[in-house]
Amino acid sequence: MLVPMKELLWAAKENRFAIPAPGAGNEHALRACIDAAEEKQAPLIILVNFFANPDICNYGRIATDMVRKASVPISIIQDHGGKFEHAIWAIRAGFTDIMVDRSSLPYEENVTQVKELVRIAHAVGVGVEAELGHVGSGANYEVDGNTGLTVPEEAVRYVEETGIDSLAVAIGTAHGVYKGTPKLHFDLLQELAEKLPVPLVLHGGSGTGNENISRACKMGICKVNLANDLYRAALRALSESDMSGNGVYGMYPTLAKGYREKVAEFVDVCGAAGKAELIGKGGNKKETVGEERIVNEAEL
Repeated sequence: MLVPMKELLWAAKENRFAIPAPGAGNEHALRACIDAAEEKQAPLIILVNFFANPDICNYGRIATDMVRKASVPISIIQDHGGKFEHAIWAIRAGFTDIMVDRSSLPYEENVTQVKELVRIAHAVGVGVEAELGHVGSGANYEVDGNTGLTVPEEAVRYVEETGIDSLAVAIGTAHGVYKGTPKLHFDLLQELAEKLPVPLVLHGGSGTGNENISRACKMGICKVNLANDLYRAALRALSESDMSGNGVYGMYPTLAKGYREKVAEFVDVCGAAGKAELIGKGGNKKETVGEERIVNEAEL
């Protein structure tokens, strides 16, 4: 079932677990993710980068149709939308949510651009995730892994000024393969979780280590973005299989199997297994009726 991400994140926030958010830019990866979620009876958030598919609206129709048929709650979010038009196309493609990444901009410019897209997205019932601080590249981790961290006081102000639904925070993770050992600032995470009124997101989950991720989820992270580890698991499954002769016809199912098994592993790490039944039960729930965004003010 296709569900706004806010419903998933508030259930996670209130019950101290996180929703895995695997990247799925094609049908094979998407089916693998849905299969893993149904197997584990877990909610899931599908990440789609604007450039992952040559026609985002065509893929949006495929993805939303497949997710609606799933037996567990799943959201679809555009990941790291870097331009205004990327966000608009994602909304047009039918995604439940958009991630507006302006983390490399000066604070005031970040706020201005994110606030504008929040106004547009909320008008049609689409949720918005943004980032404050900057989660950089793992290739540069030894140099800048502990720079660009989220400042709690600034984050509180940022959430108030933009009206976002969730915030990606920089606490020491990085995108891609780490050059060096990841060091998460759990003291910073604790302060952010205590001070911020919205669910928190962790980017750069791959390579961070299951123990680190599990601890972060219990401390207030509600969504964990994943990609690199999933691709590597798919390639590993392929390399370990016999593709000689007619075995090559099993290429796509083999890739999907590796992908599915790694997604299922992260479902367990994040504590999301068996949590599908919690979605929609209480919490700060958002419902969409037509083009109106209905919020229960008593729960704010």
